[in-house]
Amino acid sequence: MANKDANNSHFSASEKEHSIHMYRQMLKIRKFEENVNQLYTSAKMPGLSHLSIGQEAVAVGVCEALRNDDYITSTHRGHGHCLAKGAATNLMFAELLGKASGYCRGKGGSMHISDMSKGMLGTNGVVGASIPLAVGAGLTSKVLGLSRVAVAFFGDGASSQGVLHESMNLASVWKLPVIFLCENNGYAITTSYKNSVSVDHVSDRASAYGMPGVLVDGQDAIAVWEATNEAVIRARAGEGPTLIEAMTYRYEDHSLGLDRIRKAEYRTQGEIEEAMKRDPLNIH
Repeated sequence: MANKDANNSHFSASEKEHSIHMYRQMLKIRKFEENVNQLYTSAKMPGLSHLSIGQEAVAVGVCEALRNDDYITSTHRGHGHCLAKGAATNLMFAELLGKASGYCRGKGGSMHISDMSKGMLGTNGVVGASIPLAVGAGLTSKVLGLSRVAVAFFGDGASSQGVLHESMNLASVWKLPVIFLCENNGYAITTSYKNSVSVDHVSDRASAYGMPGVLVDGQDAIAVWEATNEAVIRARAGEGPTLIEAMTYRYEDHSLGLDRIRKAEYRTQGEIEEAMKRDPLNIH
């Protein structure tokens, strides 16, 4: 949260409280996923899991700009999105452990969690698959006059999927209240976005669909919140969608269980350590 400091004298009391609240939200996500890591490595958790450690500022910054009844759709790396939108940690853990008391009765696991009461329409194990669901939610909001906004989270690995471009085109044509939120952590599993995206930034592609493209520091929760808030205001006013690209970084491997020796094939330990100097929680 480098953009503003909660102890800055220029902050109002409410701004300080908001900053502290966002920090606590990020810390909750960090601690939750550290526990997930421990559960997995001790063979107590079935299935796969993808940690978002290092990316907490994006989830929190975005969801802090939303109402409880606004919608989000997520990815395979969605624990942070769920928690930032208000999901309960006990139900999350129950789902990851395959218990019937979990959000989806233990049948969804890490990559398929939803909480309709919080507008969390689901994490998704298929790259890019949840994007059109957000467009559908945005259409529902517009047709029914609900004044709700839908956010589609996706990674740089999904940024060249055809479904994203079809969704952005339709959302722009119909001026739907949708925010396309790219969490660019630099790598699609082991492939650098610099070697797979045809433009300097994913957000540059927004102009092709007649919507604003916003590039933001994804390690700064306040910067993400401000950018999202502007997009939300625009969406609620009937002015259509926005594409936001938040530049962030994941500290762990693509997924728990991925052979760690592969890490050296696409990024160095030095690169990871340099990125951790900008930890949004500043606890390393």
